[in-house]
Amino acid sequence: MQTYLEKRHAATNQARYYRMLVLPNLFGAWTLYREWGRIGQGGQVRMDWFDSEDLAVGALLVLEAAKRRRGYWVEPQQLAMFRE
Repeated sequence: MQTYLEKRHAATNQARYYRMLVLPNLFGAWTLYREWGRIGQGGQVRMDWFDSEDLAVGALLVLEAAKRRRGYWVEPQQLAMFRE
């Protein structure tokens, strides 16, 4: 599972992104990979490990809801990139 969110506000010169993916790792656990920063530039990365895929997906959904409350959203043309 993955999601990509953006926050753009021209008046304050904001152009930010937040990307999250749930991936299996080599040790049988699951990783929630997060990357964020300014659009067009390299960002920061954080990885959190979980014992099950359900826990990792749950954490992703909680973070996505928090980011949406702060003004992040998915552009409609980007939705096609993430359909499985």
